[in-house]
Amino acid sequence: MESIKELIANAYQEDIPHGDVTTDNLEIRSRIGSAHLIAKEDLVLSGTSVFEQCLLHIDPDVKIKWYFQDGETALTQQTIALIQGDLVKLLTAERVALNFLGRLTGVSTATKLFVKALGKSSTQILDTRKTTPLLRSLEKQAVLHGGGQNHRMNLSDAAMLKENHLHLFGGDIIQAVKRIRKNSPETRITVETTNLDEVRSAVESECDQILLDNMDITEMAVAIEMIPDTIKTEASGNITLDRIPKVAELGLDYISVGAITHSSDCADLSLLFHWEKQIESP
Repeated sequence: MESIKELIANAYQEDIPHGDVTTDNLEIRSRIGSAHLIAKEDLVLSGTSVFEQCLLHIDPDVKIKWYFQDGETALTQQTIALIQGDLVKLLTAERVALNFLGRLTGVSTATKLFVKALGKSSTQILDTRKTTPLLRSLEKQAVLHGGGQNHRMNLSDAAMLKENHLHLFGGDIIQAVKRIRKNSPETRITVETTNLDEVRSAVESECDQILLDNMDITEMAVAIEMIPDTIKTEASGNITLDRIPKVAELGLDYISVGAITHSSDCADLSLLFHWEKQIESP
């Protein structure tokens, strides 16, 4: 996997393949000054490190003073950071840096909404592998900043027997779990189920976790009664903020929500430049 530095370098290569023709051709001289990073909406911050690395990639002498840290809530119009450096270089650097920060802060903010919707339930919110290609580690970190938990990072981390795996194997959940146990005894196994018959087979297989996929509240309640405490429970599919409280009342261990990564809004942040005079130094 690409390192964060490689990811940033490639992002700037995408954005500045042959220089910044606007700034370069204006022939503006370097000008040291300051800029405020402002929250344009209430948000839960994530991505401060990658934002900082983006600015340093263009201006190694830039200085940043953070007023909020990852995982903290900033309200509309609050100043998140004060940046001092060459404002001409900052003009070139800002969009890629804000793209990363906005994307990651959007994920953490969305996650926090789902976590809050759980109320006092002990159920935990999980992410999924429905992430932006090459941004998975950053997006999953953003989920943690929002108070959620990470599901498996990739296909190598754990086994999840889904409908298509079972179709290819012959449909036998018990034998499928046995096969994985035989070939990889230490691998954690989750079985995805869509009805109560599949739940019974998954329980008999003695897998580690049972995922209840797209079941209604009544069916999930019955399924949970069938599953022993030795097997973790997870709900997934059609999980919305409105539905979360009712699902959480069932006493599941986890609720996985693909939307917190694949459908979260980009957080609204902006840089306010101060061209005329230099303000507080970090």
